[in-house]
Amino acid sequence: MVQGQIYKIHSDFYYIDTETNTFECKVREVLKKRKEKILVGDFVEFNNGYIENILPRKNYISRPSVANIDQIIIVSALKQPDLNLIQLNRYISLSKYYNIPAVLCFNKEDLKFEKSLKTRITHIYKKLGYKIVFTSATEHLGLPALKKILKGKISVLCGNSGAGKSSLINAINPEFNLKTKAVSEKLQRGTHTTRHCEIMKITKDTKIVDTPGFSNVKFDFILPADVDLLFEEMLQYRDHCKYSDCLHINEDGCNVLDHLEDIDDSRYESYLAFVAEAKEYKEKIKYEGKKVEKAKKIVNNKYVAKISEQKRQKSRNNLKSQIYKEIE
Repeated sequence: MVQGQIYKIHSDFYYIDTETNTFECKVREVLKKRKEKILVGDFVEFNNGYIENILPRKNYISRPSVANIDQIIIVSALKQPDLNLIQLNRYISLSKYYNIPAVLCFNKEDLKFEKSLKTRITHIYKKLGYKIVFTSATEHLGLPALKKILKGKISVLCGNSGAGKSSLINAINPEFNLKTKAVSEKLQRGTHTTRHCEIMKITKDTKIVDTPGFSNVKFDFILPADVDLLFEEMLQYRDHCKYSDCLHINEDGCNVLDHLEDIDDSRYESYLAFVAEAKEYKEKIKYEGKKVEKAKKIVNNKYVAKISEQKRQKSRNNLKSQIYKEIE
């Protein structure tokens, strides 16, 4: 079998790069029965036009759905649309959740915006340890610094629609010629010009993943008590709160609230928004069973697909019927 990396998925077809060639494949039925989702970035084994096996991932993110990446480049526009720090914090917290390094790229530096905005951005995020780069895809500002950050890595570009991800990729390598569209002046919102994730090769060891823009990333998959783990500036204070399940909202003896002057207002506002979403999730699962039957099992150190509950019951009934006949 041949090994390669999924660089694009379209409909039921998976496009695989082996460094020397590219292949169009489909998925074996046994993988579908095991309900294993294949992501862009997955390394797979394939043969005769069919994917036979998915190799272990080193990491992944669920939205956008990409696997085996080295860093996340969060692209935000300084203007058109206006910078939304809460939305930016969503992407930062998401990268923290998946434990993948994030770089903050602020695009459209050529446009007119409040100059104090750059100072505020640097003040908030530099001390949290994030790399920051200011760029302009149209004027090619900051591109050498961005290329240096990208070099030798597989980087996924994510951010809101209209931030200029596709324009940046075109500026880095005009041969890609990705489709771009202007931001709506009325709505101050971009259009989804990128419809799917795709890995694009800049050099042999430098790759970038263009992704669709998203505006509705929600923290409706974690518990409220875990949200503070996604905020670097809260970690040094959270363990000294009076209550172990403190949510740092209005609790007595909260060490985080005692140090609010050390936390930027937009970061704390983001935290409160994410906690509210996590509370909805907690309420949702309160009365639901958490056990989910897996679609595969291990037999002789190999994964095999489980048959459905209906078919298993039918098999049991047939076995019982056979036993009763033998007894009779």
